[in-house]
Amino acid sequence: MKIKQLSIFLQNRMGSLSKPLEVLSENDINIRAMCMADTSEFGIIRLVVDNPEKGKEVLEENNFLVKLTEIIGVEMNDTPGGLTSVLEVIKENNIDLEYLYAFTHDKADKAILLLHTDDIDNLIDVLNNNNITITPAEEVYNL
Repeated sequence: MKIKQLSIFLQNRMGSLSKPLEVLSENDINIRAMCMADTSEFGIIRLVVDNPEKGKEVLEENNFLVKLTEIIGVEMNDTPGGLTSVLEVIKENNIDLEYLYAFTHDKADKAILLLHTDDIDNLIDVLNNNNITITPAEEVYNL
């Protein structure tokens, strides 16, 4: 149910994004979803890949600072208001999200929303209690 995500810390310099992506490509690791946040000094790339343990290993072997964190994915309607309906449930249950990102996939009219909060288990309970479909990790890794 929980998805393992790689968080890679980089200096905010031209070209620094391509290096870890090259390492993953050279090691036959496929990126399923990606999001990036930056400040003037550094950036964090968050990636869901098809083999997170191997991804972490090869990145660390190439001197990248990498953290493996748990997130969850939920299936939402890929229509206007699909995201809002999920976020309303989260807001009504006083859950503080740290970040989120989304992507579409081959299921007709569906998208996957990736979420992180300090209490993933509570978030899972709230979503289950509100009939929001949690996407199995294997489904995200093997899209």
